[in-house]
Amino acid sequence: MIITIIECRGYIEMKLIMDVALESGIPESAVEMYGKYKAKLDPEPIRQLVDRPDGKLVLVTAINPTPAGEGKTLTTIGLSQSLNAIGVRAVAALREPSLGPCFGMKGGATGSGQAQIVPADEINLHFTGDLHAITSAHNLLAAMIDNHLYYGNALGIHPKKIVWKRAADMNDRSLRSIVTGIGPGNGEVRESGYLITSASEVMAVLCLSENLDDLKERLSRIIIGYTYTGQPVTAADLSAVEAMAALLRDAIKPNLVQTLEGTSVIIHGGPFANIAHGCSSVIGTRTALRLGDIAVTEAGFGAELGAEKFMDIKCRQSGLRPDAAVLVVTVKALKYNGGVKVQELDREDVQALQQGMSNMRRHLDNLRKFGVPVLAAINHFAGDTDAEIAAIIEECQRLGVPAEVSKVWAEGSAGGASLARALVHMLESQVSQYQPLYPDELPLTTKIERIITGIYGGSGAVYSPAAERTLAELQANGFGHLPVCMAKTPYSFSDQPERLGAPEGFVMNISRVSLSAGAGFIVVETGNTMTMPGLPRVPAAERMKLEPDGRIEGLV
Repeated sequence: MIITIIECRGYIEMKLIMDVALESGIPESAVEMYGKYKAKLDPEPIRQLVDRPDGKLVLVTAINPTPAGEGKTLTTIGLSQSLNAIGVRAVAALREPSLGPCFGMKGGATGSGQAQIVPADEINLHFTGDLHAITSAHNLLAAMIDNHLYYGNALGIHPKKIVWKRAADMNDRSLRSIVTGIGPGNGEVRESGYLITSASEVMAVLCLSENLDDLKERLSRIIIGYTYTGQPVTAADLSAVEAMAALLRDAIKPNLVQTLEGTSVIIHGGPFANIAHGCSSVIGTRTALRLGDIAVTEAGFGAELGAEKFMDIKCRQSGLRPDAAVLVVTVKALKYNGGVKVQELDREDVQALQQGMSNMRRHLDNLRKFGVPVLAAINHFAGDTDAEIAAIIEECQRLGVPAEVSKVWAEGSAGGASLARALVHMLESQVSQYQPLYPDELPLTTKIERIITGIYGGSGAVYSPAAERTLAELQANGFGHLPVCMAKTPYSFSDQPERLGAPEGFVMNISRVSLSAGAGFIVVETGNTMTMPGLPRVPAAERMKLEPDGRIEGLV
């Protein structure tokens, strides 16, 4: 059944979500309805579909973006629609939006034009409550830490060595540094802070867990701080794991929605790629692989961030093997990387575009270092000229990389048909030789510098005394086998956002290092990276309006 409803962009035809599920081969017993157009899925019945071998896994990533983004989510959605339209069963696997970007600069994360997922307003706001559950689990642990201190501190936790902050799903820079416990009877007075929920280790734990048992095991390993004698204190030590898992009971189940063309989309988890590992959940990806001949997923920001972490963290931990990568390229981003200011990106400038090609070349070269076939998708904007598009295609051909223009924003599946056919041809004719960038046994400093020199194009790193000390301790304490999760600006290969294009020979400044023992990686912060973003001068929130009929203007 198809029902026409009023959605935040006007009238949109939507299928009942149960119909979407049944058409995708999902057993009714696996579907938990959240209204007519959203559902959670029980992964176990889907995993047991013996007539469904896993499909091919395709990663959509991008060159370094303009501040407005380059359309990875749009391309992922449009490509999945186009694959279905040419007769290939495809399922998209995406991250859940955070309220921070929705009300900040980038807006919603549900695509746009004729390549979007619906109901967009509900997905971009509270959806099925996953981010609320993750925030609550994170803050429960924070509350239990302070409660433990208040009632005698039997574990001997050093108040100045507590590393667990609080979380909020909103860009709020004033909460980066806070003091807790002020006032009589309110507990230990100490410095702390907030990070955005997308950067929470609980978010990473949920996204990397294989099932509920794995979730609990990972939660139990979370280190919240250290004792006066320097011993780590975990969530398990505070007896917090079962209560945290109870809050995450439903959040661990992936969500099912649909594209504008009624094809299936799995949305689950939402870590940022500049300050976290930037990939949707392992459970959601496995669900999409079981349901589709091709699972199309994405990883945040440029390929040096999201794609590197997809390859080196998500795939390494889960055993998933990508079969191909699609690099989203736009004329605007190439000109931006060639030195054109944001307000002038709509004017034709083939010379600046040619200068920005260095950014595309490095990303293509980097992706091939992981052994996966690569396809370039030129996300088309109305102001792009024929000369600019031709220049990109010519350069891709020179590099031996197939390139197709994607017009999914304007035309939906029809606008991505050539891209879909090129991807199918690539999957049929080339075999992925995926391998991570570095082996587990390398020392942590070598892993960091392997990324800096091999992916970013830098010459090495300079470590703050605190970062150098932490790395030495982690190596000595048996954590050297873990992968590293780099936190840096998404606008440059370097740690300086103004260094666009493909800078070389720079030195990365490593400011802070921390252990995410539950997630299973080491976070390496560069430059002045913030785990709690701030709103821009004119946030999107100022342009929003709730209409009397319930429509939200300006959300996406």
